[in-house]
Amino acid sequence: MTGRSGGNSRLSVHWPFAVIVLVALIGFLRIAMQHWRQGSVLIGGALLIAAALRVLLTTEQAGLLAIRSRAVDILLYSGFGVMIVLVAMTITRGPV
Repeated sequence: MTGRSGGNSRLSVHWPFAVIVLVALIGFLRIAMQHWRQGSVLIGGALLIAAALRVLLTTEQAGLLAIRSRAVDILLYSGFGVMIVLVAMTITRGPV
């Protein structure tokens, strides 16, 4: 029985990272389907979601999202996310 609770605990630590990877993979899929803006916005959105989760979750709960200190993670995730979304919005061809 202790093995199951350890497995549940391990899964609860990795769900934030899994959400970010899923959104980013969908973004890469959209890019591969020639929807550059949509895919880029999804990738930038994944980084912004990572920043929000890093704000809301403790370091232990953030799991693999916690790479550096909380402040540095939030600054970098949100900064890169905003930059990617802004660059994606300047692409003139293709749907949003």
